Amino acid sequence: AAIKAKPSAKAKHWFQVGVASWYGTKFQGRKTAGGERFDMNGMTCAHRSLPLGTWLRVTNLKNHRTAYVRVNDRGPVLEGRIVDLSFAAARTLGLAGIGQVRLEPVSSGDPEMALALVAQLQLPVVLPPVR
Repeated sequence: AAIKAKPSAKAKHWFQVGVASWYGTKFQGRKTAGGERFDMNGMTCAHRSLPLGTWLRVTNLKNHRTAYVRVNDRGPVLEGRIVDLSFAAARTLGLAGIGQVRLEPVSSGDPEMALALVAQLQLPVVLPPVR
């Protein structure tokens, strides 16, 4: 059973802990609840109630790997799961099937998230020229 979302006692910061799963080829190219085409290689997820467009830090509680994903769909359909991750997000977390995760919202301007997304996508970091 999923653990319900609750604020942390320290900072009243919303988070959710529970079971994550992933989806991939069966849904590739289908429209998401947000109206875009699902891309299993994108860093996205499906969540039942968070606003579409919300960015989340997802932490795999077994190996402590993190990934940053954007909510672009509704789900998961299966009872007892709190999030369905894209294939790429699950791979980044080292999640082969289902696993326990922690979800925390982050702002799209969060510098830690920006650096992590560059690393996740394995893009070269382009720094401005030094003067």
